[in-house]
Amino acid sequence: MLNPNTTAFVFPGQGSQSVGMGKALADSSPAARQLFAEADDHLQFKLSDLCWNGPEADLNDTHNTQPALYVCSLAALAALHERLGDFKPAFAAGHSLGEITALVAADGLNFVDGLGLVRERGRLMKRAGELSPGGMAAILNLDADMLAEVCAEASAAVGNVVQVANDNCPGQVVISGDTAALEKAMELAKAKGAKRALRLPVSIAAHSPLMQTVVADYDQYVQGLPIIEPLIPVIGNATAGPLSGIEAVRRELVGQLTTRVRWTETIRYLAAQGVTHFVELGSKDVLTGLLKRIAPEAVGYAVGTPEAIEMLGV
Repeated sequence: MLNPNTTAFVFPGQGSQSVGMGKALADSSPAARQLFAEADDHLQFKLSDLCWNGPEADLNDTHNTQPALYVCSLAALAALHERLGDFKPAFAAGHSLGEITALVAADGLNFVDGLGLVRERGRLMKRAGELSPGGMAAILNLDADMLAEVCAEASAAVGNVVQVANDNCPGQVVISGDTAALEKAMELAKAKGAKRALRLPVSIAAHSPLMQTVVADYDQYVQGLPIIEPLIPVIGNATAGPLSGIEAVRRELVGQLTTRVRWTETIRYLAAQGVTHFVELGSKDVLTGLLKRIAPEAVGYAVGTPEAIEMLGV
C-alpha cells in the first residue's frame, strides 16, 4: 500500500493521447463516467466520444487534445479515489498541460474551471501557431545546458528564436521555436554529438517566445479564475519548486507558455524531499518512463486502467 508521505501524483501533457483512452475507466468506474459526462455537458460536445472513438486527427488537434488529456487524468484520479478513499499524496506535479491537472487534483481549482482553462489554453496555443508558425524537435544524447548554448548560437545565426522547451530527462530534451532557427539548432546539435534530432509532428512552438502573441489573452483568462491555495504542494514547471500562494500559481500558469518545462529538476526536487513513489495518472506511461532515467531508485506506477488501479490498491 502507498504511503502518502512518500508519494507524488504526476500528470502527463500532450503526447500521451490515444484513441480509446479512458473508455475502460468509464465502463468500470461510476466516478470516472460521471466526470466524462460532466465534461461533455460543460463543453457542449461529446469529448468522451472523441477520446474513445476518435478520429485520431481530431483528437490530436491541440484544442481538443488538452481537455481530453485533462479529463482522462482526472477520471483516473476519481477511479483511484473510489479504490483508495481520500488518499492525499505529499506532492502533485504535471508536465506542461498536466500542471493544470495537478492544480485541480490538489484542490486549487475546481474541475469545471480547470476544464475551461485547458480548452482556452488549447484554443490560444493553436492560434499562436497560426500567427507565429514554428515547430519543435526532440534531441537525444545532449543535456539541456549544452542545448541551451546550441539554441543561442542558432538563434544568433538566423536572427530568429529557438530555445529549450522541455527538459524531459537526461538525454531527452525538446527544443522549440522559429522553423529556420529550429533547423539550424538541429544541425548544430548533430555536429556536437546528438544521437538523434527528430522534428516532432506539431505546428506550434510550445514553451517558446512564439507563444507570446496569445499571452495577454491567456493572462486575462487566468486572472479571472477562482484559484485558491492548493491543499497539497504543486511543483511548477518553470521553477521546479512549490508554488507558494495564489499569485504564484497565476504567474506560473501564464509564464510556462513561453518558458522551459523543467521536468528533470522537478523529479529530482521531489526525490530530494523524500518522495519514493510516483503515480502517473493518465492514458499512457510517458512520465513513468522518464522517471527511470531521472531517479532510477524511485518506483513509478502508470495508472490509467481499471487493472492498474486494482493492483495499486492491493
